[in-house]
Amino acid sequence: MTDLLKVSVGPFIFTARFERQKAPETCRIFETFLPFHNQTIHSRWSGEAVWVPLGDFQFGAGFENHTCHPSRGDILLYPGGYSETELLFAYGSSHFASKMGALAGNHFLTVVDGAENLETMGRMVLWQGAQPIRFEAI
Repeated sequence: MTDLLKVSVGPFIFTARFERQKAPETCRIFETFLPFHNQTIHSRWSGEAVWVPLGDFQFGAGFENHTCHPSRGDILLYPGGYSETELLFAYGSSHFASKMGALAGNHFLTVVDGAENLETMGRMVLWQGAQPIRFEAI
């Protein structure tokens, strides 16, 4: 069990801390999927954020430490319901939403290193398209 993850988006590398005290179940379940890799695209509804759509995937966690207003560097898991299961990675001003309206996601990771590259990463995904994303234990 580690408290830190390496999060890679395209050529950018961030270090993120698990929010174990605030979202223990989400952290515990997500950790079982490590290393986790997928594609990230720019969010359509949520402002300055990228997201990983996970479709009908049943993550297994309910809501905990959930918010519609992630801060820069927060990573949320939306466990599904009104919209598909997804991860949201805020790189700037964001209000988590879908075409159904506002969503609340579990804030379970916070970037603690590399934050100076968040905006550049987000703009790259916006203008260059989908990028690989990888979460792995340090």
